[in-house]
Amino acid sequence: MKKILNLNELQKHLKLCFNNDLPGMDAHMSIAPVRRKAEIRDVELQKKAVKSSVLILFYEKENELYLVFIRRPKYNGIHSGQISFPGGRWETTDKSLYHTALRESREEIGINTHKVKFAGKLTDLYIPPSNYLVSPYVGIFDGECQFEPEPLEVAEIIEVPFGFFLEASSLEDVDIKVRGMESLSTPAFVFKENIIWGATAMILNEFIVLWKSVKYEF
Repeated sequence: MKKILNLNELQKHLKLCFNNDLPGMDAHMSIAPVRRKAEIRDVELQKKAVKSSVLILFYEKENELYLVFIRRPKYNGIHSGQISFPGGRWETTDKSLYHTALRESREEIGINTHKVKFAGKLTDLYIPPSNYLVSPYVGIFDGECQFEPEPLEVAEIIEVPFGFFLEASSLEDVDIKVRGMESLSTPAFVFKENIIWGATAMILNEFIVLWKSVKYEF
């Protein structure tokens, strides 16, 4: 597969991607934890969910495309210590769920959101444990991306070369310890001992399937 070398090529490719139909639920379910699948599909539960959004942010680093993730701090809660995209719940002052993703990203990882170019939106995903309905947005950072994490919300910034996720070996079957359960067996993206699973992996998988559905034309 030809490698996209810069942000201009990325923008062209993403435009082609989002002109196609989204892979949607099929891509989500293909790597969803088995115990969660029925709840994730439950339309009635989704109607009562809290609206939220996340930002899948592309940026250039050392002549390569990267994505940024955050590790949540350890706390007495459902998503303690987990890896996710920057994002959070919608507030009434937000103009849209896309603006929610930008605001939360600015607050959590300290980026200048005026330099983020909108590229597209993926399929909403319901997260049963937290009762969130997540709208994922894809953005491109124009310029050098520097992070200033908010320590109360972010324990660690995790930067991953995007090309890693296009390799079949990036996806593994793992056993996760989850609060209230002995363990949960699930597919996950594993990068240098960082385990990306659950909703974040499902969102990421839809994007990867969409990405691979379009051949590079430049």
